Amino acid sequence: MMQTVRVRLFARFRDVFGAEVIDVEVAERATVKELRDCLAVLKPEIAVLLVRSQIAVNSEFADDSTGISHMDEIAILPPVSGG
Repeated sequence: MMQTVRVRLFARFRDVFGAEVIDVEVAERATVKELRDCLAVLKPEIAVLLVRSQIAVNSEFADDSTGISHMDEIAILPPVSGG
């Protein structure tokens, strides 16, 4: 079965998707890694940036093995650069 998760986007991700929040369809027992893979398929131009970005689930940074559900608050935070 599939589920829809809501993902909050920042910086370059917001620009590429043209939205602050998107809904992404993933497997019912999806992980953060599977979410990254789905997003890279939707927008291949962000694949490299996705690898270097942090994903937060319910306001805590998550690793790729973290499970996600439709009730979670998910955010993708690109690496910070400055000078």
